[in-house]
Amino acid sequence: MKLTSHAWSCARLVALLAILSLVACMSAPRKAAPTMMFGTAAPVGFSSDVRYVGADRGFFAAHRDETEARIRMAIADGPLNVLALSGGGAGGSFGAGALVGLSHAGKRPEFAVVTGVSTGAMLAPFAFLGPSWDKELTEAFGGNSAEHLLRSRSVGILFGPGIYRSKPLNDLVARFASDAMLEAIAREHQKGRMLLVATTDLDKEETVIWDLGAIAAHGGPAALSLFRQVLVASASIPGLFPPVVIHVEDGGKSYDEMHVDGGTTVPFFLGSELVHVMPLEFEKLKGANLYVIVNGQFIAAPRTTPVKTTAVLRRSFNAALRRMSRTSLELSVAFAQRYEMQFQFALIPDDYPYEGPLKFRPSATQALFKFGERCGERDQFWADLPTSMARNVSTPTPVPLDQVRCPAEIAASKQGLR
Repeated sequence: MKLTSHAWSCARLVALLAILSLVACMSAPRKAAPTMMFGTAAPVGFSSDVRYVGADRGFFAAHRDETEARIRMAIADGPLNVLALSGGGAGGSFGAGALVGLSHAGKRPEFAVVTGVSTGAMLAPFAFLGPSWDKELTEAFGGNSAEHLLRSRSVGILFGPGIYRSKPLNDLVARFASDAMLEAIAREHQKGRMLLVATTDLDKEETVIWDLGAIAAHGGPAALSLFRQVLVASASIPGLFPPVVIHVEDGGKSYDEMHVDGGTTVPFFLGSELVHVMPLEFEKLKGANLYVIVNGQFIAAPRTTPVKTTAVLRRSFNAALRRMSRTSLELSVAFAQRYEMQFQFALIPDDYPYEGPLKFRPSATQALFKFGERCGERDQFWADLPTSMARNVSTPTPVPLDQVRCPAEIAASKQGLR
């Protein structure tokens, strides 16, 4: 007997519901998470001070003297330069290109503290190590390394979290986070410099700050493995990539923590978040230079969103990232003004034909890298006032690449209108 189209539809629906019911009963095996918000749990084989929950002021108080000594050693008699790198997916090519361009122009500061979130976390080690690692930085962000980063898990979506496979992201991190990189970071860590990146602990629903310098200084295969895990976790956008489970111990008991993209809770950290690692009464805080690179845009032209899961997730991610970045930038400006620090930042101009944080097509990322590089080489990258505060009334219209102005040019023009 042949089934009608309606019967086939019903049969498919029943089968799908059966699969979903089965999947609902399945979960990836993991141990329970630590029960304390601010406990002493640490990755297996590491001390608890390689990371801390962002809201844990007790950790900062306990390490106050040590942190102040590290900052003094890092800056010697020079200025205190701090760099914060935001998330933004494919937009990371903008910040990467700018750093290379600044190197070419001889205008790239040595940063005593570098912080990174999401793609900014991937970029942070290169920014921390300086111009001697620009070749590797260009290969990582200015080539086609991320071309196949978004690979669908197909039917595997039904049997685990995440639309895309984790292997391409793991492979990308493993390619550039090498033993040589960790050794170089460990040497800089010994000089007092700090390399910090953020993940989001889903079990605590809080930002976790990781001291990659301390992890690198630990040395050995365990350090390399944890270093890579943290970078992958910081870039694992919930719903798109599977979370990263990190095994920890506390009081002789073993637990599992689930970590995802740091951008889930913070787009970049500077200002209020940095209070936890920088003593506010430190006399050289006054006059310090705070730099922020936002690897994205603050305003986007309206366009119709397709009724598809991936499209909805992408647009939702874009909207949340833009909003959080604007708010964090405003708070950072207020923080810098309060403590009499110099604040400079840059973001992808609103009229740049940017395709979004999940568009890793090589031609797009390479063009964005070249744009950032051009702005850095011309010393037109940093804006000395928050140009995003001067909102455009009209919808931004993309212009040809050769007509897009650099952040400093835009800031100068807006300042002239005041």
